[in-house]
Amino acid sequence: MRTIFLDKAFPDAYSALKGVAKQADEAALASGLQPLLIELVKLRASQINGCAYCLRVHTRDALAKGETTDRLAVLSSWRDTDYFTEAECAALAITEEITLIADVTSGRRAADVDHPELSDAQVAAVRWIGISINAFNRLSITSHHPVDPD
Repeated sequence: MRTIFLDKAFPDAYSALKGVAKQADEAALASGLQPLLIELVKLRASQINGCAYCLRVHTRDALAKGETTDRLAVLSSWRDTDYFTEAECAALAITEEITLIADVTSGRRAADVDHPELSDAQVAAVRWIGISINAFNRLSITSHHPVDPD
């Protein structure tokens, strides 16, 4: 199998994707979302998609921003814990809705689910983060970006 790093093959497209992610992060911060919540969103989508490269990057980022190992350890089972705030739970639910967008729950799609714990701007920002991290997950997975221990 031939490995093609998509980011290297078309650097302008990769740069545009990085620009979208930067705008999504800035929108999230401007809406009042906390930096750790943003990392949780990126981590949860990366867990679902199985993107080892993004998991490593965003785990390190979360730890650097003060996230705890306990919360990271239970992130994939966030619904079964009391570790996360209502706003974080809403953001994680949105992340799963975006990442698993083909799934229909109770006849509704992601955009139809209400999340009163977050403002409209925060919901929109979480969706943009979900969209951008899902794109990065797909880029890294299909490029077979190496995940070597440092």
